[in-house]
Amino acid sequence: MPLRLFVALALPGELTEQISAIATGIPGARWIRPDNYHLTLRFIGEVQNWQAEEVDEALASIRARPFELSLHGLGTFEKQGRIQSLHVTADRRDALTHLQNKIETALQRIGLPSERRRFTPHVTLARTDAVAPQKLVEYVQHHNLFRAEPVRVESFVLFSSLLGKEAAHYVPEVEYELAA
Repeated sequence: MPLRLFVALALPGELTEQISAIATGIPGARWIRPDNYHLTLRFIGEVQNWQAEEVDEALASIRARPFELSLHGLGTFEKQGRIQSLHVTADRRDALTHLQNKIETALQRIGLPSERRRFTPHVTLARTDAVAPQKLVEYVQHHNLFRAEPVRVESFVLFSSLLGKEAAHYVPEVEYELAA
């Protein structure tokens, strides 16, 4: 049975609490559960078990330094003119981009296709395809000064994603330490 995988930064509890405090107030939005908050570094998709082992080996070989992660402001992603999701934006720091590039390169080396989308660091708050655009504009304007205290990132995680009726459930499979 194939596994659905992605690589992400897990968020500490205090950051999750700060984000979830603003995750309310839009009729029709499908809010992400706080225990599912993460910052995706690379979506992998469905792979066979033998490929998952190769992914693990490739990720385990990555060397990168710990760094600070800062989240502030809100944004949206659109598809075909409709706003699909609402997110908190992450600072695009050199260390974060460096880690993401190393992950991308390691996964391409084992034969995975390159990521088609440009890396846009963010934490998804809600799926919003059923929300009136004006309500989203008002929400973003109201919460756009959101700023969380920076947190130190000392690892990244390989997650599996189990699709459910209401929402996906993310399971941390392997944590990879960052070292100075």
